[in-house]
Amino acid sequence: MTDLAPLRQPLADAAARLQLDLSAQQQEALLAYLALIAKWNKVYNLTSLRDPQAMLTHHLIDSLSLLPALSRHAAGRPLRLMDVGSGGGLPGVVIAICEPIIDVTCVDAVAKKATFIKQVAAELRLPNLHGEHSRVEALKTAPFDLITSRAFASLLDFTTLTRQHLKPDAIWLAMKGQHPADEIAALPADLDVFHVEQLDVPNLDAQRCLIWIRPKN
Repeated sequence: MTDLAPLRQPLADAAARLQLDLSAQQQEALLAYLALIAKWNKVYNLTSLRDPQAMLTHHLIDSLSLLPALSRHAAGRPLRLMDVGSGGGLPGVVIAICEPIIDVTCVDAVAKKATFIKQVAAELRLPNLHGEHSRVEALKTAPFDLITSRAFASLLDFTTLTRQHLKPDAIWLAMKGQHPADEIAALPADLDVFHVEQLDVPNLDAQRCLIWIRPKN
């Protein structure tokens, strides 16, 4: 996929619907990232999708839907964020492009996917983006202000495997499809699901929500 022109307007329209103030440079970086996914997909098996428009909607715009909530929480603060089970970098790379003040570490147990993240960081010149090849429970790293995931695991596994990496007063942000009532019910009593936010993903006919979780004091 080399012709990004047909995707420019749909991306701009989606950003406008999400009330995201993305510069032309950021929009071009997002499309360049999509082109890199398409280029490396045959070797790295980053996504089962092959159609550029479907990739734009189901991956890029879906990840962008997290940004309004994330920006509201960050409130201009320089935060460290871990994206767990990041795969091809969703939503981590999208966050790194759109929120340069947030330092993003994408963690994946598959070496070639972590390598791809490093390639993206180098080619798109994103000093705030890092790829780590590790099982998250074995990762040695400084703690994070935010830990997010997109279809990584159940909420119980997500929080259990990453809890050691949370700073005090840090939170989890889990992107899910339908409201995961059973997963929320399975969480331990010392975790607080303090907000479930419905996400409106432009051009995607599917339910999406964002689960905000923190340890109870």
